[in-house]
This record gives sequence, structure tokens and C-alpha cells, in this order.
Amino acid sequence: MNTTQQTARVGLFFLLGVALVWVTFETLSDGKIFEEHTHKLIAGFDDLRQLKSGDEVRLAGVKVGSVSTTRLAGRRAEAVLQIDPKVPIANDATATIVMSGLIGGNYISIDMGSNGAPALADGAEIRTLATPDLNTLMSEIGGLGKQLQDSLGSFSKALGGDGKSGGIIQKLDKLVSDNSTRVDATMTNLQEITGKINRGEGTLGKLVNDPKLHDELLATVDEIRATATQAKAFVANAETLMDQVKSGQGPLGTLVYDQKAADDIKASIANIRSVSDKLAKGEGTLGKLINDPGLYDSAQVTIKKVDRTLDGLSDSGPITAVGIVVNALF
Repeated sequence: MNTTQQTARVGLFFLLGVALVWVTFETLSDGKIFEEHTHKLIAGFDDLRQLKSGDEVRLAGVKVGSVSTTRLAGRRAEAVLQIDPKVPIANDATATIVMSGLIGGNYISIDMGSNGAPALADGAEIRTLATPDLNTLMSEIGGLGKQLQDSLGSFSKALGGDGKSGGIIQKLDKLVSDNSTRVDATMTNLQEITGKINRGEGTLGKLVNDPKLHDELLATVDEIRATATQAKAFVANAETLMDQVKSGQGPLGTLVYDQKAADDIKASIANIRSVSDKLAKGEGTLGKLINDPGLYDSAQVTIKKVDRTLDGLSDSGPITAVGIVVNALF
């Protein structure tokens, strides 16, 4: 092999190497030979969930940057975002970590924020929101499935029993078997009762089938309603009367709340009691009349004299009659 061929081969391999390096660089740099100026933002999370450098940053689903690096900052993890400076990010926008698919990677999703809100400055920290990842969801679904399985197992044991004691189905079957005679008798009695009702026998049967009894029942109900209305009116009148008494109106209200009327009644009762005491002791004219037997005898003698005088008046003239009355009385 001559020197010219070796030189050509070396040159060809060199060109192929340069081309491979160029393709690799273009692929990694997204076709950008020189790094453009970017806008840096800081997004802090409790867990970055396998987020790594180079993952996309999307605004409303459109790629606007990438994750520059990830780091720990105290008790949280931070992702440094490189954002296209031509795309402003509102200061009230929120960044979340979103899965791109079941087997895909994660990316940062940023919402638009409020319309007219000022943009975040370079190096500022963007608000973040933690969302459950696939592992957390699968763990919760697994826990829910276990709880469901335990509940179904408990329900199955309650229905079929645990081998030591019968379940609900066995108990219901035994209950029906033990009380089949009573159930049959009860059904027979119910059939007899419904038959009597259909034939119009008994109070309930007449009530169902006899229109006259139905009308009388309705009339009774109307009377009960009328009585209830009268009772309401009576209660209303009683309440009105009590209100009048409480306000001191009317004779009863005056008697209850008027102190002068109460004093007058007390004085009258005291006078009546004094008079009755005097009558009982024989004091005064009426007392003597009631208690003095001599006065009673004198009155009887006088009444007899008056009777004799009246008898003699029929046989005498006026002058003689006057004289007879004077002599009879005195």
C-alpha cells in the first residue's frame, strides 16, 4: 500500500470522525452551535421525581426551555430552569412536575398565570405545586384494593360463616325452616282477613266496602274538625281574657291588680264578719230579734191581737173599728 492511499484513508476517517462529532453536537444542542442567552428561574419541590437535566419546560404545553441542573437546597430539591428570554413568565404562574407517559420521563409544566401580571425577573423563584406521581397513585390504589379485598372477605364470612358458626344465609335458612309452620299459619290468617275485608265483614270491611259508613266517618271527622276549631277559639278567648287580666283591664283584672279594690273588698269582708259576730252575740235590734226568745213571744202575742182585731173590724163601723184597734194594741 503506497503513501497516497494511506493518506487518503486517514483523511477519510478524520472527516467521518468530524462529521460524527458534528452530528452528536447538533443533536445534543438542538441544532444550536452557540449557546444563546437564557432566562433562569428556580423551582423548588419536596421531591423532583426523577427529573433530570435536559428535561423539557413547557408553557401551556409548548416547549419554552429545559432543566439546566438539579440540586439540593436544605430540606428541599431545586430545579434550575433555562427559559427562552422571549417568553415572559407571569409572577403568579405555577410550575408542576408532570409525567409525559407511563413509560416516559417527566417535564416541568407552567401555567399562563393572570393576564397582565408582571414577568418574573432573571434568577427569581417560581411558585410550585406538588401533584401525586404514578408511584403514589399506584400505592394508594393498591391500598384501596387491599381494603376492598378485606371488606369482601368480611362480607363473605358474614354470609357464609367462618366454619365455626353459620353465616347469615344459614341463619336465615334455619329461621325460615324452624318457623315455616308459623309462617304458613300467618299467611292463612292474612288470607282470611283480606277475604273478610273483600266481603265487607267486620269494621274494616264495612269501612272499605260500605259507602254509608264512609260518609259517616267523614261527617265525624268534620265534627272533630269543627270541635277543634271551637277549641282553638276558646283558647284564643282565654288568652285574650288572660291578657286583659294581666294588663289590669275588666272587673277581674281590676280585682287582681287594683290595690284599692282589694282593700275595699277586705274592708267589706271585715264588716260582714263584724255584723255576723254581733248577730251571733245578740247585739242590736236584729241580733235581739234573732237571739231573744221573749221578743219572739211578744211578737207572737201581737200578731194574735192583730188577728182578733181584724176579725172584729168586719162587724163594726169606722169609729168603733178605730177604738177596737186602739184597745187591742194598748
